[in-house]
Amino acid sequence: MAHEQDEMQTTPTPHNAAKAGDIAETVLLPGDPLRAKFVAETFLKDTVQYNSIRGMLGYTGKYKGRRVSVQGTGMGMPSMGIYSYELIHFYGVKNLIRIGTAGGMQPDSKLYDVIIGMGACYDSHYAAQYQLPGTYAPICSFALLEKAVQAARDKGIPVRVGNIVSNDLFYSASPALDKWAGMGVLACEMEAAALYMNAAYAGVNALCIVTVSDVIGGGGEIATPEERETAFTRMMEIALELA
Repeated sequence: MAHEQDEMQTTPTPHNAAKAGDIAETVLLPGDPLRAKFVAETFLKDTVQYNSIRGMLGYTGKYKGRRVSVQGTGMGMPSMGIYSYELIHFYGVKNLIRIGTAGGMQPDSKLYDVIIGMGACYDSHYAAQYQLPGTYAPICSFALLEKAVQAARDKGIPVRVGNIVSNDLFYSASPALDKWAGMGVLACEMEAAALYMNAAYAGVNALCIVTVSDVIGGGGEIATPEERETAFTRMMEIALELA
């Protein structure tokens, strides 16, 4: 059910059991709720679970003494749109960092590459709601991007920074990824563009850090479901330094 932007904003919400103050100003956003659980159990201290509605787990704890939350968002821009909107407008979140998986699209892409999305192309109509007189180009927060690149350097983690594409379709009748790749797009995923648009409209910070879980046209090499949940720790370590 659609909700008007000026509707009274109260907590908890239909999708999040957290009360006001339960969620930190910086939130990591994995699509998979089990990855949220892994981050909370592996990296955070004094952790409290604040949400399990629809199985979309959310936790708040401390990393190096700094308060940080991690919240599953599900798959696709509609789901990311709901969770990020509520985190921003209902819970006062200021920094939203997606940590997810992506398909590598360039000839030199490798499994487990860490990619930071400076911009996010899209094939969605998500931007239509803003009634803009042209085509919007979603970009990340430079402040978070700069910190993430420096954190990666400090940790000796190689990263690639550039354009990614957020697709509405996981299974497409008319694949066109080669055309995106021809424009230098590094990887495809399904959520970043909606996150960047929600953040821009609200004047807060957002960044997408992804790990390559499969290489498009790369001979079938693909990460297992278990690896998708737990093996992508390098992007998690970078994201946590942004809290």
